[in-house]
Amino acid sequence: MEEYDIVVLGGGSGSQVATAAAQQGLEAAVVEPGPLGGACITRGCVPSKALIHRADVVEDVRGAEAFGVAAQVDDVDYGEITASIHDTVYEKAGNQESSLEDSEHVTLYRGEGRFVDDRTVEVVPNDESTDTREIGAETVVIAVGGRPMVPPIEGLDDVEFLTSDDALFLEDRPDELVIVGGGYIGVELGYFFGALGTEVSIVGRSDRLVPREDDDVSAVVTESMKTYCDVYTGYEAAEVSQDDETVAVTAKPSDGDGGDGDGDGDAVELTADDLLLATGRRPNTDTLALEETAIEADEQGYVETDDTLETTVDGVWALGDILGEQPFKHTADYEARIVTRNVLDDATQAVDYGAMPHAIFTEPRVASVGRTEDDLADEGRDHETATVPYDAAPLGMILEADDGFVKAIAAPDGEILGCHVVGPQAATLIHEVVVAMDSGGGTVDDVAEPVHIHPALNEVVYATFDELSDATYSTAPDWRDVSNG
Repeated sequence: MEEYDIVVLGGGSGSQVATAAAQQGLEAAVVEPGPLGGACITRGCVPSKALIHRADVVEDVRGAEAFGVAAQVDDVDYGEITASIHDTVYEKAGNQESSLEDSEHVTLYRGEGRFVDDRTVEVVPNDESTDTREIGAETVVIAVGGRPMVPPIEGLDDVEFLTSDDALFLEDRPDELVIVGGGYIGVELGYFFGALGTEVSIVGRSDRLVPREDDDVSAVVTESMKTYCDVYTGYEAAEVSQDDETVAVTAKPSDGDGGDGDGDGDAVELTADDLLLATGRRPNTDTLALEETAIEADEQGYVETDDTLETTVDGVWALGDILGEQPFKHTADYEARIVTRNVLDDATQAVDYGAMPHAIFTEPRVASVGRTEDDLADEGRDHETATVPYDAAPLGMILEADDGFVKAIAAPDGEILGCHVVGPQAATLIHEVVVAMDSGGGTVDDVAEPVHIHPALNEVVYATFDELSDATYSTAPDWRDVSNG
């Protein structure tokens, strides 16, 4: 058996722990059966956002006339779009693999790892001509990520369907598509395909799309998606069938809160060329043989850890999608930094997700950090809100971002509890608030008092937090048009 100082299961964010250990002269091993870089590089955020950028370009051209520019979309070479993105992301994954293989003190095992005991891993190689090997270490990091979830829908075993992994690199654009799932994956892909001309129907179990977002945010997303899709919220995909090349989906009313198709009303019958399941992701922990260890996981397969990300076995750590906390690449990178410090420096640093932002790349864009009003209502926590439309700022008026807004939520003492941005550059604008929340103080004055560039979209963030500020005078410019929440 090969012995190492540290073994990392997963070649995504977890590999950062291995390379950091190697830089300190420790011997590290990384076990990964698929492309390096994790799902984000080849099956997630990078290729999907590259596709969405093409949709944005198409939408910009179509909307150019509103700005006095005569332009039109004559053709979209769909196959060229997906082929180009495929080549780009897999080249990046290949570069990451080469970099890892060239790293001194790091050994890359191309195969699937599964536990023999708490600190011993059996590696089943991708190459069948290579023997299975056992490797061990005093420190093990589990970062094997997740994969698309396939729900139990009647008839699904006899139907060809796509998952979010499959939908990214199609050679031809579907003429018609039914998407089951109203979360962020479903709406992002719905926007992309709809903008490029596919007739899309999207089925969501809750009474609105992206139901985990603040109510004001999900309301805008639900309404805006109707521009690109036929939206069936409050419906459950109950049965599917296939006839030749046509897929049929029977969707029954749910209870509006994600129930099991037991709501009132008539079922709808949807047909399309393709069916895309965007019903969430599940952790890959079922591949690890955790039953051979004392590592505990919940009923859904998410690994249990303490707040330092150490599992129920001393010296075994976990990060990324297998935690189920927040399934984002930037979250996994943050967790990798925490694990690195705790493993290499014995820092006992705890994770803090209080200022962890996320974004949804629809049209309009969405970005959020912290709590929603529903969260605070459920907790019975006092709070104040302010909502400012994008057109309160001159640049927002120029961009004609009619449905854009910034919504800030604060405690009575001025502590920032959450912020939600809908509109152009939302994923960038939110970081002004993230920095304030993460700095330790995190008050509305931390955002409202600094000078903001004029004219720029950040003035909308400024105006929103100025409205919440407990300052004795207002510094807001006269052109503001704000509405209190």
